[in-house]
Amino acid sequence: MGLTTSLNNAVSGLRINQDSIDVLSRNVANAGTPGYNRQSLNVIDYNSQSGSYARSAGVTRAFNSSLQTYYTRQVADAANSGVQAKYLDRLQGFLGKPGSAASLDTLYGNLQNALQKLATSPDDYTVRAQAVEAAQGMAETLNRLSTTVQEMRRETEGQIASNVNNINGMLSSLSEVNSRLLDLGMTDSARSALLDQRDRLVSSVAEIIDVQADYRPNGTVALMTRSGVGILDNGVSRFQFDSAGSLDATSQFNVDTARSGVGRLTLTTPSGLTVDLVQQGVLQGGELAGLVTLRDKTLVEAQSQLDEIAAGLAQAFSTQQTTGIESDTTPGTYLVPVTAMSPGDSLTIKVRNDSGEQTIKVVNTTEIGVDYRDASGTRVVGVDLSEFPANTTDALADIRSALGSAAPAISINIDAGPKWELRGVAPAVVTGFSTEVTAGNSQGSLAFNLFVDGSNAVFTNNPGGTPPQKVGFAQRIAINSDILADNRLMVRSNPSDPLGNADRPNYILDQLKSLQFVSGGDPKTSSGRFQLNGNLGEVIAQVINFQGSTIGAAITRSDDRQLTLDTIVDQMSSEYGVDVNDEMARLMELQNAYAANARVVSVVKELLDQLFAST
Repeated sequence: MGLTTSLNNAVSGLRINQDSIDVLSRNVANAGTPGYNRQSLNVIDYNSQSGSYARSAGVTRAFNSSLQTYYTRQVADAANSGVQAKYLDRLQGFLGKPGSAASLDTLYGNLQNALQKLATSPDDYTVRAQAVEAAQGMAETLNRLSTTVQEMRRETEGQIASNVNNINGMLSSLSEVNSRLLDLGMTDSARSALLDQRDRLVSSVAEIIDVQADYRPNGTVALMTRSGVGILDNGVSRFQFDSAGSLDATSQFNVDTARSGVGRLTLTTPSGLTVDLVQQGVLQGGELAGLVTLRDKTLVEAQSQLDEIAAGLAQAFSTQQTTGIESDTTPGTYLVPVTAMSPGDSLTIKVRNDSGEQTIKVVNTTEIGVDYRDASGTRVVGVDLSEFPANTTDALADIRSALGSAAPAISINIDAGPKWELRGVAPAVVTGFSTEVTAGNSQGSLAFNLFVDGSNAVFTNNPGGTPPQKVGFAQRIAINSDILADNRLMVRSNPSDPLGNADRPNYILDQLKSLQFVSGGDPKTSSGRFQLNGNLGEVIAQVINFQGSTIGAAITRSDDRQLTLDTIVDQMSSEYGVDVNDEMARLMELQNAYAANARVVSVVKELLDQLFAST
């Protein structure tokens, strides 16, 4: 090997040493920098006629596209479950643990105990005041919880707007990074820094919305949602959120944009196509999906369950349930006194035939087309009885028409009593008939309006309103001002009744045990919602158990996904991260190599000096 070749080898080694130390120093300097991927120098042997020597072929950045894709997906899933768990954990704090002082089951138990004391000592002012106070505690707690739920829904809208602003900024930055990565003249270190920035931006976007990243050979990246909607490619899509303003219980999502009461989240592609992300079910992960789920489903269901409790509470006190009595003269015929019916009042018919027993509930409503089976199997039929009992002929015709196939098996009339007259037509047999009518005021019947709607209005559970009266009732429920002014109405159904009469509190206690409630209306329109069924105490217990299990499941799911994400992060740290000990060991190798190459250069210099001196 000639001196020139030796010198070339040594000098090339020194250059490689210098480049390697530059890379090593960047690694060490960024050892704790989030999103920094370890770099290494590519060294190749170059052969020529004059010999062979080492040369640099650029810097390699640690990167595993499969691992990165898995990480991106898990980031979106963890963010989705994380934001839901955070909100639901707060909701759990407001609801309280079962049996705690402020929980609904405890307050309901207090109300029952107060009513039992009232039944024992109806003439005691203090006992009556305690019963009113217990009822007030229930109403105020429902008000507070409902307000909290709606405040949380409004928070989700605010956070959606913030996320939309952030993601638009991130996508603009990512598009700029893509453009700069197309510059082939930049240094390796600058390119690696851009790639780090690219991956950080993709990860940040994935926290907000589920994305699939397509990493291209030139270093650029294209993004689309899991459902296939393009976000970033030749151009940048833009997100937009049109807030609905202040949400309340009546503000709910509807696929018909004109009828929807919540903010609209859209994406506009570079070609001008606008996609409604919620209406078209595009969101499958990320914070946006979690926030939309909370706003439109989870918190709406919590509000609906609070409304069911409030409605059941009002109806348990105000419903005058009259059971039909079998006629002495016409066996198999049931008679019930005729009374005026408010919207939401009902007739309940039980019929047995060859196919078994069925229960039919005829509800007074102006809503058209009401005919379904509720969660308990009862057939619910809507009939407009607004002119009843003044126009009994039309009322009977409307009921028979609504019952349809059931009508031939039932004979329903109004006798001169006037009473409802109901009997089965062979082989059908009527096994039960009753009316459920809302008390009009605090006197005249054992049922009374302790709990009322806004402005002291009677709650009749009118299903035909826009929206139905039950919607948001938990936020409006209050104690009848007449009873607050005179607690003697807690026991007096008539002014002449003695204060020692316990018939009214005993009636209410029996109602709380016997009156059955079924939530959700038509199961087809309440798809996916938990159906409540039972007396008021059972409904409250079902709500508490459902919310507890839902919240627990959400927190567990979030913890599981975060654990999976942490495992992936550890694996990425192992593959991408900088181990300072390894870098220091590499530095020792470079120092030794530098010393060896420097020694070769020194020896070659000495030999050349001697050679030139001898000539």
